[in-house]
Amino acid sequence: MSDGTGRRPRGWARHYGGLLAPGSAAAARVAGERAAGLRVRRLTEAAVDGVRQRARPTRPRMRALVAGPGGRLGWSDVAAPASPGPDAAVVRPIAVSTCDLDPLVALGASPFPLPLRIGHECVAEVVAVGERVLGVRPGQRVVVPFQISCGTCVPCRSGRTSNCTSVPPISMYGFGVAGGHWGGAYADRLAVPYADAMLVPLPDGVDPVAAASVADTVCDGYRHVAPHLPQVLAADPDAHVIVVASVSPRTLFSPSSPLYAGLVAKALGARRVVLADSRPHVRDHAERLGLAAVAPRALRHVPPAPLVADVSGSAAGLRAALGSTAPDGICNSAGSLHRTVRIPTLRMFGRNVTLRISRAHVRTLIPGVLDLMADGRLHPETVTTTVAPLDDAPAVLREHYRGGGTKTVLTV
Repeated sequence: MSDGTGRRPRGWARHYGGLLAPGSAAAARVAGERAAGLRVRRLTEAAVDGVRQRARPTRPRMRALVAGPGGRLGWSDVAAPASPGPDAAVVRPIAVSTCDLDPLVALGASPFPLPLRIGHECVAEVVAVGERVLGVRPGQRVVVPFQISCGTCVPCRSGRTSNCTSVPPISMYGFGVAGGHWGGAYADRLAVPYADAMLVPLPDGVDPVAAASVADTVCDGYRHVAPHLPQVLAADPDAHVIVVASVSPRTLFSPSSPLYAGLVAKALGARRVVLADSRPHVRDHAERLGLAAVAPRALRHVPPAPLVADVSGSAAGLRAALGSTAPDGICNSAGSLHRTVRIPTLRMFGRNVTLRISRAHVRTLIPGVLDLMADGRLHPETVTTTVAPLDDAPAVLREHYRGGGTKTVLTV
């Protein structure tokens, strides 16, 4: 399902001009604040390897989906990953899904430079593993977290896998040079540098199509709710949860993460979950999922909640979420691509509101999400609106990105 907005992609000039904006510069500083030398070496090695493989190929070729300025989207013939090192693996994506951020990336409206190999949410089949890999085996189906993590550094051992110090900041699949040139999930093969640390076996009976977005957006919805809701319901079993999604009908963000947050809240026992979104088709979808859907302006008629999730990606959405947070409540925000935002600090102080703005530590969250799915309490597939063959990726994803789709999963 889409909103029919017919979004226009940015051409070369507008896209690269946007990369010079203050927000993009701030994003670049975040990506380069640590291990800048390692990032440069990795990018240089990837570029040199690409040239060598085109001139004198030593590895098989494969297809990878590439997004470029002007909305260009098509298969590219590239070298397949090398045989895995001792701690690594090579996997074959079998169910790949869209992320809510992908439309901004593919349409050239994000701080991630194009062209790039797009896609970062997938369930895959293990093809080959290194000699020291013990946790997975060839032929096994696994969830591939979109963030790169080693499993052995201090942050990883503490569960803070999105801040792994063995790789540069913001290292992840599907975001090109900004993410570290790790490749994209819309491809025939994907290299996983730390197989035992990253790959999570798919439980028996869990459909790969249903689990494709566990690699990112399902976990993103889960982390807004799961750490806080049990304590909230222990204090008041009738407490409601508010999820703030888009406050503008012209947003480029897809709405799957807020819908997942609502589903997780219901799965964990919340009796009433209110989802605010400006898009009628999203509100209709939320109602079908058992959520109470309202337009953002109607939040003033909803009592403040002890737990509010801001998944709007906008300054206005964050302000609406903070305004809907009850005294001593928690507002958990996914943040945004804005360099700075204004927040109502006096109101927050008066209400004693806790605001947390963070990224998800996806690898740490995946087992809890899969447990909910295996138990039959969480059904991410009810958010999916399109399932299509991976062979049709360029056309299907072009419609998703430009038409405002909710969640698309492509399968082999």
